[in-house]
Amino acid sequence: MAGCSNKQGSDMKNITVGVMPDIDSIPIIIAQEKGYFSEEGLKVEIQQFKSAMDRDAALQSGNLDGAISDLLAVAFAKDGGFDVKATSFTAGNYKLIASPNEQVTSPKDLVGKDVAVSKNTIIEYVTDQIMVTNNMREDSINKVVIPQIPTRLEMLQNGKLAAATLPEPMGSIAVANGCRFITDSEQLGINPGVMMFTSKCINDKRDELKAFYRAYNKAVSYLKTHPQDEYIDLIIQKSGFPEIAKTALKLPEYHEAGLPEVKDVRDCIKWMNTKGLIKHDYTYEDIVIDLFK
Repeated sequence: MAGCSNKQGSDMKNITVGVMPDIDSIPIIIAQEKGYFSEEGLKVEIQQFKSAMDRDAALQSGNLDGAISDLLAVAFAKDGGFDVKATSFTAGNYKLIASPNEQVTSPKDLVGKDVAVSKNTIIEYVTDQIMVTNNMREDSINKVVIPQIPTRLEMLQNGKLAAATLPEPMGSIAVANGCRFITDSEQLGINPGVMMFTSKCINDKRDELKAFYRAYNKAVSYLKTHPQDEYIDLIIQKSGFPEIAKTALKLPEYHEAGLPEVKDVRDCIKWMNTKGLIKHDYTYEDIVIDLFK
């Protein structure tokens, strides 16, 4: 039996995955560090990125098989002739946070003020959805484009901005450092975060991807059943989170891998079409593939 499983392992092709400094990457880091990928006979290389632009460039140049990403990035890639698919939702949460010296308690207090985003990304999408929900025009705030997440966090904390939209855990870190929480994607009931893989990887490495998700689900199970202080040092060391994340970070309830909601896909595509960011009106099936059948 052992001989068979070893052979299966050695037949497995490697998978390279890009991650960002956010909570979506934690199950993948746990799967790597706890040996769940190895148990599945799979070798996964994890590459760290600080901006979505760098991550997407690495994906399109063939350096990555897949990445922690979002529905907008999937549609952008597709529209640019680079075929990728969303394979599962992730647990990302995106927070609108006010600077320590701003008297801001609701999004409406930000009218005419500087709010940092990364352009044409999930961050700008969530920011716009917050505006819409609060009956505000998108141009009622002054969007300042800062692609690098750590730079956005630093400028916010230093009072150089009125507010910024940040992924977790950077949002919670900002709050722990004296900034003020306003609202987030969870309160809006939207979840545009996904894991995506190239169609080439999906076609050539289907067994590997199934093994990847079996290991991912083992990591989710581990996260559900172990206290945070058991693995938080490991997460900080491997993810590039600042040290303060140790006390500031409140992890979401992770779920086993599953498909994104139809509503999330539809709303993202609609936003992109309205802004003229993509040429096509993609269907759910254009964007998402079901590897769990």
